[in-house]
Amino acid sequence: MGTTTVNARVQKHRDALRMAGLRPVQIWVPDTRRPGFAEESRRQCRLASVADRADKKMGQFMDNALADVDGWTE
Repeated sequence: MGTTTVNARVQKHRDALRMAGLRPVQIWVPDTRRPGFAEESRRQCRLASVADRADKKMGQFMDNALADVDGWTE
C-alpha cells in the first residue's frame, strides 16, 4: 500500500468527521514517561482525596451527578 493511498484514506476520514460537525484540536498533556511523574501524580491524588473527605457535601454531589447520567447513550 503506497503512501498516497494511506494519505487519501486519512484525508477522506478527516473530511467525513468535518462533515459530521467535528474539528480537530491539539492538546498538550503531561508526559507520563517523565521521571517523577508517578510520584507527582500520587501526591496530587492524595491531596484531592483529603480535600474530598473534608467536604461533607462531596459524596451527595457525586451521587447526584451519577444519577444524572441515566438515559445517556454511548
